[in-house]
Amino acid sequence: MWVRQREALIMYKRMPSRDYPNVVDVEENSALSPKGMELEPTNPSWRLSLPHVLVATISAFLFGYHLGVVNEPLESISLDLGFSGNTMAEGLVVSMCLGGAFIGSALSGWIADAVGRRRAFQLSAIPMVIGAYISASTKNLAGMLLGRFLVGTGMGLGPPVAALYVTEVSPAYVRGTYGSFIQIATGLGLMGALFIGIPVKEIVGWWRICFYLSTIPATILALAMAFCAESPHWLYKKGRGAEAEMEFEKLLGGPNVKFAIAELSKLDRGDDADTVKLSELFYGRHCGVVFIGSTLFALQQLSGINAIFYFSSTVFKSAGVPSDLANVFVGISNLTGSIIAMTLMDKLGRKVLLLWSYFGMAVSMVIQITATSSYISGSTALYLSVGGMLLFVFTFALGAGPVTALLLTEIFPSRIRAKAMAVCMSVHWVINFFVGLLFLRLLEQLGLRHLYSMFATFCLMAVVFVKRNVIETKGKSLQEIEIALLPQGL
Repeated sequence: MWVRQREALIMYKRMPSRDYPNVVDVEENSALSPKGMELEPTNPSWRLSLPHVLVATISAFLFGYHLGVVNEPLESISLDLGFSGNTMAEGLVVSMCLGGAFIGSALSGWIADAVGRRRAFQLSAIPMVIGAYISASTKNLAGMLLGRFLVGTGMGLGPPVAALYVTEVSPAYVRGTYGSFIQIATGLGLMGALFIGIPVKEIVGWWRICFYLSTIPATILALAMAFCAESPHWLYKKGRGAEAEMEFEKLLGGPNVKFAIAELSKLDRGDDADTVKLSELFYGRHCGVVFIGSTLFALQQLSGINAIFYFSSTVFKSAGVPSDLANVFVGISNLTGSIIAMTLMDKLGRKVLLLWSYFGMAVSMVIQITATSSYISGSTALYLSVGGMLLFVFTFALGAGPVTALLLTEIFPSRIRAKAMAVCMSVHWVINFFVGLLFLRLLEQLGLRHLYSMFATFCLMAVVFVKRNVIETKGKSLQEIEIALLPQGL
C-alpha cells in the first residue's frame, strides 16, 4: 500500500505550483471560445455569502464548546457522580465524546452527499441537543458517558460538513478568510465553555448548567440553516443545475452566475458522487491526496494541542497557577491567533502559515521542556511553563488549526471531496480519542518533560512533511486547483 501511496504522491506533485499559471491560463482562455463564455469581470461581493458562512460556523462554536466544557467542571462532575480520583474514568468522560465524533465523522461524507450540506448540519444538531440534555440531567457515570457519546456524533458530523460548506459557498478571493471563521468560532466556543465553567467551584451543580446551555446554539443552527443556501456544487453534482444557478445568485450575485456554472461544467465528467468507493480513496488515483490529508490531521493531533485544551486546568494547577485564570488566557491566545490567521490566510497563503505554525509550536514545547529542568526553579520556571503553553496555543491558531481542514477541502477533487474529508476526519478523531484517553496516564508515568519532548518531535515532523508535500492554493478557484492537480483529465 505504501508503494501505491508513493506513486500517487508523485502523480499528485508532478505539477509544481510554479506551473499553475500556465494551466489556469489555458483553461481561462478556453472560456473565450465560440461558446460565448466570458471571464468573470470582477470579484463577487463577499457580503452575499457571509451570512450563510456565519450560520455554518455555529457548528464550529459547538465543537469548541464541547471540547472545553468538561475542562473546568471535570473535578466537580467526578465528585457528584462518584468517580473522583479515577483518572481512567475522567479520561473516558473526555474521550467518549471523541469516540462518538469518530462515528459521526466517518459517516459525514456519505450523509453530506446523500442529503446535502444544509440537511447534514441539521442532523448534526439533533444528537448534540439530546446528548447535552442527558449529560446535564444524569445521576451516574453511565448516563454521562451516553450523553457525551451522543454529543460526539454531532460534533463529528459538523466540522467536516462546515469545512465543505464554507469552501463551496465562498468566493475564491476570500475563501481563506472565511475558512478562518471556523477556527475563530471554535476558539469562541472554547472561551465560552471556560468562562461559563468559572463559577463551578462556588455553585453546587453548576456543571449541569454548562451542559444545558449548549442546547441553545445547537437549536439555532438547526433552525437558521433552513434559511441558508444549499451548496451549488452539491446541487450541480446531483444534476439540479437550475437550483444550483439560484443558489449561486444568492451567494455571488446575478452577474457572476454564468461564470460560476461555466467553471463547474469544466469538471463535469458525468461522474456520480455516490459511486465513489472506499477502495478508490485508499488505492485509486486519489490515494495520494487522501494520504496527505490523513497525515496532516494525524500530525495536528499528535502535536498535543487537544491534550492542552482538555487538561490545561490540571497542568496549570500543578504549576501553581489558578486554573480558571490560566484557562481564560488559553482561550484568549487561541482566539487572538485565529483572528491574525484570518487576516493573513489570503495574503501569505496556506503553506507559509502551516510551516511557521508548526515551527512555533515546536519552539513552544522546547520552552516548556526547559521549564521542567532542575536548573531552573521558582518564578522563572513558572513563567516559562505558562508562557510556553500560551505561545503553543497561539502558534497553533495561526496555521495548524485553521489551515488544515480548509486546505484539504481545496485539494480534494469535487467528486470525492465529502467522502475524502470523512476519511481524514476519522483519522483525526481516532488519534484525538487516544490522546484524550491516555494523556493523564502518560503524564503520571513519563512526566511533563518526556511528554512534551514527544509533542515537539511531532511538530518538527510536521514542518518537514508540509515542506515536502503541501502545495499553495490561495486565490485559486476549486476548479483551477482540481484541473492543476489532475491534468490527466481522467
